[in-house]
Formats: sequence, structure tokens, C-alpha cells
Amino acid sequence: MLSSIFLYAAMLPAWAAEFDVSPGFGGPDNTENTIAADRAPAVSIIKRDPLEAWNNWKKEVTEKIGIAFSLDYSAVGVSGDGTTRDNASSGIARFYGSWDLVNRGSKNTGAFVWKIEHRDGYTVPPPSGFALSELGYVGLQEPPFSNQRFRTTNLYWRQRFNEGRSTIVAGFLDATDYVDVYALASPWLHFFNFAFSTGSATIALPNDATLGLAGATMLGENYYLIGGLTDANADPTDPFEGFDTFFDDNQYFKSVEFGWTTSHERLVLDNYHVTIWHKDQQDKLAVPSGQGVNVSFTRYLDQRWLPFVRAGWAEDAGTLLEKSLSVGIGYQPTPGGNLLGFGLNWGEPNETTFGPGLDEQFTAELFYRINLGQNFAVTADLQYLKDPALNATEDSLWVFGLRGRLVL
Repeated sequence: MLSSIFLYAAMLPAWAAEFDVSPGFGGPDNTENTIAADRAPAVSIIKRDPLEAWNNWKKEVTEKIGIAFSLDYSAVGVSGDGTTRDNASSGIARFYGSWDLVNRGSKNTGAFVWKIEHRDGYTVPPPSGFALSELGYVGLQEPPFSNQRFRTTNLYWRQRFNEGRSTIVAGFLDATDYVDVYALASPWLHFFNFAFSTGSATIALPNDATLGLAGATMLGENYYLIGGLTDANADPTDPFEGFDTFFDDNQYFKSVEFGWTTSHERLVLDNYHVTIWHKDQQDKLAVPSGQGVNVSFTRYLDQRWLPFVRAGWAEDAGTLLEKSLSVGIGYQPTPGGNLLGFGLNWGEPNETTFGPGLDEQFTAELFYRINLGQNFAVTADLQYLKDPALNATEDSLWVFGLRGRLVL
């Protein structure tokens, strides 16, 4: 939901086409940012838009009553040399939107935001469990692509103030919308491997639809601050149980991020930040408390290149990796066009989660996303996994992936 920062309200609409950044707060998977990116013109192979009338009608609805919404369907398949199964696939249907109910037409709007999903695993395990169970790799492939069926991801109130330079959100949140976000963090649009997404696999993120509060604000022209407190025991398949776990269990995920950017308008593109987090012990799951620190450096160069350096350290809390370093680059020759991404990761598995004595892992990933049409994109992905820590028979593995996304 809200990622890396809820303050992109003042971003120029043109950014919506560049690395999927959009005018709303948060990262690329924030509901309002996703809608803005969906509506931005795409440079595609098929020029004619068969859904032009439908898309124009949706824009009219937004102009008249303040409701903006989209529907999409994404499908993912991954293949590698697994122990009992060498492939996994899954599909997800989503309905998401926002309704400006306060101060519509101004920078200080208040809106109700939602995202409802149906996640269907075509195989057992689905892609989200494929790396651990079949490859012996400490990590996740396309973590959203599970077999949870109907679930809630977002259901919250978003309020902007201070001329759009500050935002507060309260309700059922997705912590990946505001924690350690950068422009290539989306598993729907970018890398398949979680090592190149939020936290570089070292943050003990709560599940989606986590009840809580988060906020962000610019501190002058170049500095910003983000913080949040949410329920550590969230369950997106039964979100309203979160009222009981939040107020009775008192086990929370807390995070604070301090960052620098060249300007408010380029916050997610030119971004250096430090994120500090802590997660309380989860009694029901027998997961110990823990904490960690993450750093991220990204800079948008020549309106085409987005190099990144990201690292994380964690102590306990059930994280996948205890230490992680990711470096890479994104390349989009034309705003709104096809996107190439490449990343390298070094990771040390968390001893508390998996036991002592495991080897370090090395990962390389290359993806290329092609816009076939205004509303349909396909991403091809190739990964090389060196020394998967839980695999006693293979020193290296190749993983191939394919992802498609249709937006309505």
C-alpha cells in the first residue's frame, strides 16, 4: 500500500510514465500511484487502444464524483531445477481504487482507499513458496503470487495537508507502500526476486491489511520523514480480526525513515534514505522480536537510467536474510516505454530463522518488460542463483520467469 513515502502529492503528472512513478504518495504499488501509472500513456507495440472508450469513461467518473478505480489481472510462471517440482504458477485479480470525499480538487484531499484481491495458485507450491520449498534458496519469488484466494490488501483513509507535502493514512495498510521504497520495488512490474524489493529480504514486514497508522512529511526542500505503527499479526484473509489483535495482543511493527531527495517532485527517483524498524515478538507464531536497519541510494540519470545500491541488516524477527546487499540498474529509453532491469545480490541467511552454519548466497537477475498494448505488458525474467543455502545437492541454479499483466 503506502511505500517509502506518502508524500508524492505534488509530483508532476509526467512522472507517472517514468519508472512507474506517479503523483500520489508512496511507492509504485501504492493504490493511487498504481491508478495514475495505469492511466499514463504507454509507448507500446500495438498503438490502437481497444479499451479507449472504457478508459475515457473511468476518467469522466473521476472528474464528476472523485472516484478513481482500476481492475487488473496478473499471471506469473517460474521454472527451475526443483527437488520435486520444476515450475510454479499463479494468477491474481485485483479491484482497487480511491474516492476523494474531502476537499476534492485541492492539494489537501481526504480519500477512502481500497484494494481487494483474489490470489489463485495454479500449482502447489505457488511461485511465492517455490524458492524455499523446491530450490532450497533462502528467498521469495514473486511473493504476492500465493494461493490465499479472496483477501484485502488496502482499506484505509488517506488525508493530505500542508499543501500536499504531508500525508497521514489510517486503517488497514500495506507496509510495503511506505517502508524502504524505491522506484523498482514492485513485484507486479519489476524484479521477480524479493532480494530486489522492499527491505532486500531483511525486514520482517507485517502481512497486508495490517491495522495501523502511518504518516510522512517533507522537512524543508530536500529532507523528508516517514513513520508508521501497525499490527504485527495481520491476516489479509480476515482483516477485521485485526481490531482484536491490535488492541489485545499489543504486538506491533514500527518503522522510521529519514531521507534526502533533490526535490519533492523527484522524491522516489533521486532518493537516499535510512530506515530503522522493530517488530515485537509474535506469540501465536512463536517468532521472536527483532530489529534492523536498511539503507538505499537511487539516482535518476539522463531521463533513462536508474542505478541503485540497497543494503539491510536484521537481528532475529524471522527475516529471510540477516545481511543483504543489492546493486543494480534500471533502463527505460523512453518514458512510458519498455523497461530493462538488472540486479546483483549478496545475502546471508538469518540464523535465528534457518539455523547456524548456512552459506552465503549470490543472486543475479535480468528482466525485460515489453508493453504490447496500452493495457497489457509482458515481462521475461532470468535469474542465476549461486550457492542456495538450503540446497545440499546444487551449487547453482537457473530460474526462468514470465509475467503478464492486463489492466481494465
